[in-house]
Amino acid sequence: MKSHEVLTLIEEITRNDGSSYIEISNMVQNGRAELAAERGFIKSVRILQLNIPHSAHVIKYEKWVNQNFTMPDESMDHFEEWVKTPEAQAEVDTILKENHLG
Repeated sequence: MKSHEVLTLIEEITRNDGSSYIEISNMVQNGRAELAAERGFIKSVRILQLNIPHSAHVIKYEKWVNQNFTMPDESMDHFEEWVKTPEAQAEVDTILKENHLG
């Protein structure tokens, strides 16, 4: 495993081109996204929902994230978008529905 993150929130990330996407994240990653916005790597980030239930779908997506990505430290020189497989996107879509956001 690359990382061991527990995902606890839903956020919206706006890319520099103005397009946006929804991510299942945590406070550490949200802080990194805020730092990325300050450094101009992304346009903005905003939390849509805190303390989401740790459902089976969150656990499955969390496992996928931890196996495929490493949480950046404060010395990051870019923002890495977690590009999702169709299966991972389906989990995110389900998590959004579970939390009345999709």
